[in-house]
Amino acid sequence: MNSGVLELRNKLDSALQQAASVAELENLKVEYLGKKGSVTALLKEMGKLSPEEKKSFGSEVNALKDYAAQAIADKAELLQKLELQKELDAVEEFDISMPPVLDRGSYHPVTLVQRKCEEVFRTMGFTVEDYSEIVTDYECFESLNIPKFHPARDMQDTYYLDNGQLLKTQTSAAQNAIYKKYKDALINEGKPIKAVFPGRCFRNEATDACHENTFFQMEGVMVGKDISIANLIYSMKTMLSEVFENYGLKVRLRPGFFPFVEPGFELDISCQICGGEGCPSCKHSGWLELCPCGMIHPNVLREGGIDPDVYTGFAFGLGLTRLAMMKYGVKDIRDLNSGSLTAMSQFFDDK
Repeated sequence: MNSGVLELRNKLDSALQQAASVAELENLKVEYLGKKGSVTALLKEMGKLSPEEKKSFGSEVNALKDYAAQAIADKAELLQKLELQKELDAVEEFDISMPPVLDRGSYHPVTLVQRKCEEVFRTMGFTVEDYSEIVTDYECFESLNIPKFHPARDMQDTYYLDNGQLLKTQTSAAQNAIYKKYKDALINEGKPIKAVFPGRCFRNEATDACHENTFFQMEGVMVGKDISIANLIYSMKTMLSEVFENYGLKVRLRPGFFPFVEPGFELDISCQICGGEGCPSCKHSGWLELCPCGMIHPNVLREGGIDPDVYTGFAFGLGLTRLAMMKYGVKDIRDLNSGSLTAMSQFFDDK
């Protein structure tokens, strides 16, 4: 082995033995393998060698380079394990039989409004269902009367996965499965389908005081004979009145387009933060868009195995995150996903 290469390897071995932290290893990596490092400097000596010597010398330098990289990585792994063991040894033993400290922590505002909504809908005969956050294109779009290349897809900047599935953009993705689950009881026993299914949704969109790329919704459907918009309005007003403990809460319906309902509406409530005067949370309109809803489109019912000539129904997508904002006076939706206990604890006292 070339004397210069051997000398540098011995010097590296000595430095690795003395290194006592990952930071020191990073410095060694730069010192030996950086653009101006010692190994790189050896290559500059090749100009002084004959063609035969260059081949042998170059091979030895490359071998030293590989050796240095591996040796530094091995020492880093060893130091990390030692540091972890040191932390574990410093942890005090605790008695798992000790009673918990119950005066610390609290439920998240979204959890509180979700539980309240579930409670209210249960009293109206609805079941509470759960559904996956990762769904197929068929579940999220095609089964909801949104075929491929439909312009309505542009309204939802979707997170697609490498396997062809996606993070659901709306809790409506569970509708088809719910219809198929309960359609036999509807058809054979005359039991209306009444279900709500809360969940987390994802959309790749810019965030501001009233928009976030991760948020919570609660989908609800009711399907049976002679179901009308009056049933929808009653269910929504009952739920909102109970949540806000305000039976004079102002609610309005606006026409809205959603491919899976016809007719479709936007259900708004008066902004509880500014009292209807206008603020960033309600885009200075005095109203907050809370619940897209409407009568279920015949194509959606048909896709779920239900005859739209015999049965009708309504569906709604309640924004639990925005509902929590209104309930607890959260002015910026981003606070709800911040993970800040300081930000969260000021909004509620419930446990």
